[in-house]
Amino acid sequence: METDLAIEQYGCEHYRRKCKIRAPCCGEIFDCRHCHNQVKDSLEVSISDRHEVPRHEIKLVICSLCNKEQDVQQDCSNCGACLGKYFCAKCNFYDDDVSKNQFHCDGCGICRTGGAENFFHCDKCGCCYSYVLKDSHRCVERAMHHNCPVCFEYLFDSTKDISALRCGHTIHLDCLYEMRSHQQFSCPVCLRSACDMSHAWQKLDQEVAASPMPAIYQKKMIWILCNDCGTTSNVQFHILGHKCPGCSSYNTRQTRDVPAACSRV
Repeated sequence: METDLAIEQYGCEHYRRKCKIRAPCCGEIFDCRHCHNQVKDSLEVSISDRHEVPRHEIKLVICSLCNKEQDVQQDCSNCGACLGKYFCAKCNFYDDDVSKNQFHCDGCGICRTGGAENFFHCDKCGCCYSYVLKDSHRCVERAMHHNCPVCFEYLFDSTKDISALRCGHTIHLDCLYEMRSHQQFSCPVCLRSACDMSHAWQKLDQEVAASPMPAIYQKKMIWILCNDCGTTSNVQFHILGHKCPGCSSYNTRQTRDVPAACSRV
């Protein structure tokens, strides 16, 4: 029986497994598709030569124990070694670390982690979400089929944790935490509040009430657009912020001195 130490020596920083891949795009051998993409899709490579490996087109793998090159299969045809405890013939994917609870989603067309029993596929969004969001997420067509609005890494097949914001747009969880550490609480795409800001709005109410404007400004009115509900309103000017009379949000921005021709309600 193989020891855990023996298993650890195979694979790369991305996956523990006992095989390498022959990239169908360039014919070179790499530990995994991520290793290929780091080399072939980097800034060090000329733009004309940059490319990513088409995972579903991988046809050949090389056993790390006996170096036998062979068709994609779970067990080595030469020495019989299990090339990956988790194996997906649809994605040509191997991984010995089954603690990730990998599963293949036919809707996404790729393998994901976290356990099939914990996720559902939303056909409109075109991606998998935690069952916690089953009846509460806002659908955005092809929600993850774009780059993270902060780090610009493609989200759909990212190996990092992804968060669905209240507006339905998606972002890396680490990027969301980084935004919050810099006091940024709105979606980078649509500017709607990315979390429940009701407590912050209540605090602003108190600060505005405790900070009356000088008499010269007390009758000054301005037009604002609410980033949360889309309403255009005429409100009293205040240096600390402008509250939307429709949804009580301070996530607003000043518009021109005259109302827009039409507004969303």
